Amino acid sequence: MVRLGEGQFTYDVTGDQWGNLPDGWLYEEVACVAVDSNDNLFAFNRGKHPMIVLDRDGNFLRSWGEDVFFAAHGISITPDGMIFCVDARDHTIRKFTPEGKLLMTFGEKGKHKPQMSGEPFAAGPTHAVVDPRDGSIYISDGYSNARVHKYTPDGKPLFSWGEPGTRPGQFCTVHKLAVDRDGYVYVADRENQRVQIFDSNGNFKDQWVNLAPPTHIHIDDRGESPVVYVLETFGGLRSNYMDLGNWKGKNLGPRISVFDTKGNLLASVGDQPEGLGVGQFTMPHGMCVDSRGDIYFAEVPWGQFGSKMDPQRRDLRALQKLVKVAATG
Repeated sequence: MVRLGEGQFTYDVTGDQWGNLPDGWLYEEVACVAVDSNDNLFAFNRGKHPMIVLDRDGNFLRSWGEDVFFAAHGISITPDGMIFCVDARDHTIRKFTPEGKLLMTFGEKGKHKPQMSGEPFAAGPTHAVVDPRDGSIYISDGYSNARVHKYTPDGKPLFSWGEPGTRPGQFCTVHKLAVDRDGYVYVADRENQRVQIFDSNGNFKDQWVNLAPPTHIHIDDRGESPVVYVLETFGGLRSNYMDLGNWKGKNLGPRISVFDTKGNLLASVGDQPEGLGVGQFTMPHGMCVDSRGDIYFAEVPWGQFGSKMDPQRRDLRALQKLVKVAATG
């Protein structure tokens, strides 16, 4: 067992693949995770069973989404327990019940708008989240657009914002979103290595820099003071044919950084180079925090480690659980 983090954000991690799957099942890669009000985990993955639902002890409950999804990317759970799933390769965003009944679809399967047109959706939408105050829906259109789109709760378009660039209000890969209880929208602006914050009208309010590329944002707002978890992937220079690069350096990500809503860093979880060892992460892509403060950590290791190790292996670790250590003293 390895211990990561600091202060009240300290965790035990085994480094094992988490979850008791049926015999012969594989995640292959877990693109994103979310927990419901009962601490059941929804693991949106790229295997043959795209949505795998587990209880907080990792026991298998059910699966759904077989022959529905092409490339799992983003998932979120609404305040009333419904599930938003984003498929980055068929360009759709779909809303389901927890049992997998389709309720709503954004976009048209297999069709997309021109790159950087600003129109929803270009090739590769990434995430969808709901404003807990009024049910408004925000969708990040991040891989071939540089936009955030806002919709009414029943799916009618309201407006969009963003354009390619590095200035405030501009984006370079809008990867994931989060909305806090006051309606502020947090954007993981991945290749710009920052989190940008907007009001509910799309007006820029703030940005947090000095990050490795952020891939996911989770806001735990159950307490008096909300906590913002930012998942970061490797932020250095990878090795090349001359074996130059700093990809083995510490403190470059992957890691989880924990902030208050003012952007003050509360803790850093993980400081090792990317890898498959205990206490290391591969390609972090999604995360969530349950009612006890445990972190579920989704990884997409195939591109990073599959070809380097064994191209036939699809069982590389893709889901870890970091168990919060009870505060003492």
